[in-house]
Amino acid sequence: MDGVLPPRIPVSAVDGRRPRAPVMMDVARLAGVSHQTVSRVVNSHANVRAETRQRVLDAMRELNYQPNSAARTLVTRRSNTIGIVTVDSTLFGPASMVYGVEQAARAAGYFVSVASINTLTQRAVRDAVSRLEEQSVEGIVGVVPHDEAVHALVAVPSGVITVAVGVGSGAAVPFVGVDNVAGAVVATRHLLAQGHRTVHHIGGPVGYPDARERRQGWRRALTEAGAPTPDALTGDWSARSGYDLGRVLAADRAVTAVFCGNDQMALGLLRALFESGRRIPADVSVVGFDDVPEAAYMIPPLSTVKQDFTEMGRLSIDLFVRMLGRPPGSDPVRILLTPTLIPRVSSRSAA
Repeated sequence: MDGVLPPRIPVSAVDGRRPRAPVMMDVARLAGVSHQTVSRVVNSHANVRAETRQRVLDAMRELNYQPNSAARTLVTRRSNTIGIVTVDSTLFGPASMVYGVEQAARAAGYFVSVASINTLTQRAVRDAVSRLEEQSVEGIVGVVPHDEAVHALVAVPSGVITVAVGVGSGAAVPFVGVDNVAGAVVATRHLLAQGHRTVHHIGGPVGYPDARERRQGWRRALTEAGAPTPDALTGDWSARSGYDLGRVLAADRAVTAVFCGNDQMALGLLRALFESGRRIPADVSVVGFDDVPEAAYMIPPLSTVKQDFTEMGRLSIDLFVRMLGRPPGSDPVRILLTPTLIPRVSSRSAA
């Protein structure tokens, strides 16, 4: 071979075994430090010089070293993981809340483990919490906007940090949510200000704090204005229920303004009004709640009440971190965000 050495073949390529994954000692050897120093860098200890920390990080990157989270949990007693309990739903509100919490948790340096439930019952929530506890999560964030599920969160053992998101202002658990009452009030007042004699309401189902509080705000605004209060109609958050109930309202020519508990039901209402020949907004004005991405592209563009789900997620993780240092049994912290009315074509002044 004229003095040319053959390429060195890794043992793993010869005997068929997988290459050994790098361990902390390999990182220490490459960086020229002790394995205790590598451990301090992995666990974000402050007492490591910046130059040494960078050398360790460079070695980890070169070796593609992945810290053993299970081993780190045994040593530090911290998993750096937050558990999320949520309902298995395609509804815009809960799905957006979960996304907001996940993004905020990862930005704060936490891993996320999600346990979805199919039924909003206390037993389902307890089972999900138990599954997450088995993974040594540091706490639970609950996105379960239903009375039964909220009761289950309240009953979580006191040693487990629990934060609820979007569960209504009356929850006896630390939570971050939207001021549903204020949002419904501003939506109803907006419609009354357009010259309507009263405002009808298609609300969400029984057992949901969001639906109950939005109905409360709608009634309050009508009462304060001295306007008649029609019977509220109850949907199930779906566009189909908005359509079915919308056909009832469309048949009543006295109906000139409707506030819907969410944008999906408002979408169904818009179709029912269109099919009945009722013009929007010339004959009937409509306002929804949530501000789904499609709201601005409906026909006509839908006026709605906007929730900031990203901020809700950020504040829930901030609250979680604050609670890490709070003594057990402290009074629950409650944070309410004020929603914003987004007026569009669907709620133009009455003719």
